[in-house]
Amino acid sequence: MAKRPNTRKFQGLPSKDQVLEFIKTADGPAGKREIARHFRLKGQEKIALKALLKDMAEEGLIDSKKSAFHRMGGLPKVTVLRIVEIDEGEPVAIPESWQPDDATPPPRLRVIERKKQAALRVGDRILARTEEAGRGHIAHPMKKLPATEGAMLGVIEIDKSGQAWLAPVDKKIRNSAKVSDVGGAEKGQLVLAEPAGRGRNSSVKVIEVLGDPLAPKSYSLIAIHKYGIPHTFPQEVLDEAALAAKIPLSEDKREDLRSLPIVAIDPADARDHDDAIWAEPDGKGGFDALVAIADVSFYVRSGSKLDREARKRGNSVYFPDRVVPMLPEVLSADVCSLRQDEDRAAMACHLKIDKSGKVTDWRFTRALVRIHHNIPYEKAQEAVDGGDAPEFLRNLWDAWKLLAKARADRDPLDLDLPERRVVLNDKGQIEEIAVRERLDAHRVVEDFMIAANVAAAKALESKAQPVVYRIHEPPTREKLIALREYFDSIGKKLALGQVITPGLFNRMMKDITDPGEKALVQEAVLRSQTQAYYGPKNAGHFGLALGSYAHFTSPIRRYADLLVHRALVDGFGLEQPAPKGRIPDTSGLDERDRADMSKITDAISVTERRAMEAERDTVDRYVAAWLSGRVGEVFSTRITGVTGFGFFATIVGLGGDGLVPISTLGREYFRHEEGAQVLVGEDSGTRYAVGDVLDLRLGEANPLTGALKFELPEGGGGGQKVEPRGRRPYKKPRKDKKGKHQVGRRGRPGNIRHQGRKR
Repeated sequence: MAKRPNTRKFQGLPSKDQVLEFIKTADGPAGKREIARHFRLKGQEKIALKALLKDMAEEGLIDSKKSAFHRMGGLPKVTVLRIVEIDEGEPVAIPESWQPDDATPPPRLRVIERKKQAALRVGDRILARTEEAGRGHIAHPMKKLPATEGAMLGVIEIDKSGQAWLAPVDKKIRNSAKVSDVGGAEKGQLVLAEPAGRGRNSSVKVIEVLGDPLAPKSYSLIAIHKYGIPHTFPQEVLDEAALAAKIPLSEDKREDLRSLPIVAIDPADARDHDDAIWAEPDGKGGFDALVAIADVSFYVRSGSKLDREARKRGNSVYFPDRVVPMLPEVLSADVCSLRQDEDRAAMACHLKIDKSGKVTDWRFTRALVRIHHNIPYEKAQEAVDGGDAPEFLRNLWDAWKLLAKARADRDPLDLDLPERRVVLNDKGQIEEIAVRERLDAHRVVEDFMIAANVAAAKALESKAQPVVYRIHEPPTREKLIALREYFDSIGKKLALGQVITPGLFNRMMKDITDPGEKALVQEAVLRSQTQAYYGPKNAGHFGLALGSYAHFTSPIRRYADLLVHRALVDGFGLEQPAPKGRIPDTSGLDERDRADMSKITDAISVTERRAMEAERDTVDRYVAAWLSGRVGEVFSTRITGVTGFGFFATIVGLGGDGLVPISTLGREYFRHEEGAQVLVGEDSGTRYAVGDVLDLRLGEANPLTGALKFELPEGGGGGQKVEPRGRRPYKKPRKDKKGKHQVGRRGRPGNIRHQGRKR
């Protein structure tokens, strides 16, 4: 509970400073209710408080975790922590959830154990109350939480005395852990371990030997265990999936669309096919179109074991060498996959597209489809470009040109961000790492899917059914202020008094022809964006410039889409009961889900973030492995981030972020200009700024962690030159307004601020 109000009589709405002080000093979570009680607010004052808290959040003064507020950039008063090491008998923990776009690495907290409490070990999870102590934080455990599915992952190392140690593969864990039981593992092997021993005798014991850590298959395995991704199905779920796969399709209860030349256009290496499209001219300058989606809700019924496992996973996770599916293979890769020349159950979205490209009408049915062709993107594009495409493809391209026209009128955010593609040979070895080519064929499918997703959201709204919205909120005021400061530093203007739209950003990027400058601006715009998420309350989709948007088109791999399908079943009266047996009857939403949709959307937003981080980590490891044999070579790189301790750069056309420590830039003093995202040499005037392209030598490439380290080539600085400002005399270390020491080159006390960055 927060502190009880003192005897002071507060008059009216508190100031922002008073609210911040209360949040800082409260004993427990400080939510709107606690704040109102403390300041004795009533009636209209509570409404005004809500507006005040919203303004403070937009200004970057506070953040929230569910219903509690804390200072922006700080820690919640009560949060979940994970013990990462035992330092001379004292546990050290980090927050279990730390946003990947935070500007600083996760804080390390000293855990104050209670005398009667069982000693904590590395890997333990605790719910704890946090407080600031000097320049750091301490944590007071409230209770120990159940262990997560992911065990500790590392490589066995043996020191000179013969003692085994577990070297972590997680970049966030700095220290190796003592191994008390190697479980048959040998030096250099990748293992799973669990905590053993207590207090000063804390250690780990090996529970599974995974093999060669440098084998390509190990890179995704590391991510699976690191992020606790469920990757094996319980036998009871597999049994139920096999039973569900045998549910017969009732031709008389489905719209028969097998005569239409519906095609599925997918990547050449697609593991499942959950969407297909068709279009033909309507004789009025527009098109009748169809988006057919695998009818997963017919097989995965609400409340079934299959459903519970799918909700737990939230989504499929795609790695270069494997997929961890949301549904068992008998469904995801067989019965639910829209494969050529086979009858399949589908949820059909019928669309009317007028000559201006606007979707004027839609309807949803349960259908029976027979896919005429499964075509890779490249083959479809080749046929259209060659002029010999069949009529069904020409119709799709013509309909897309209308949809593209409407898209251009909407002017959604247009960021040309390259996607890395890892190509493996038959032995699982890396054959190539390249940037995925962006074709019109990709845009054709994408715009059809967007049209169907919008139709699903609006259809459910019209039927007063629950909607799982895909939400992308506009940039916060805090991020816009940072973006404006950055643009000012490069001679561009961003007026915050105007309405901020995606088109505004597009116009800023449109006339930039220099690749380096364009990458610089795109990176800045990308950093200003909020994270998309799922929720039951509509807040629009800023990036797509859409008022209502839901995910409908991928129920094989996203639980959000499955929920949308179930709501459509209820809204349009499409229920088809399962045969009597062990499978639940309803394919619509159950009452529990209707009653607490926000709980589900919060959970699947978390699993989506988990999958994105795991996939990115794995690609980073593949890139590092690919580059490990090229250490010492010089590459053309682009600076992606600048901090007080150095800058990050990525290899042009390949990716893989690596650090250039400020200590490797020579003895010169470098000033960090945070707003401009630049390091400036005090003597030479050399500048290192986000977006700059320069040659760097690869110094290190660690496949286990995915970490790269770059250094300047011998005899060259590579940075841009500006007028030197002269060497500054040494100044006594000073503190900023928050009482934190400022640091200079190599992290030593000086007069620039140290900025961490999580990678």
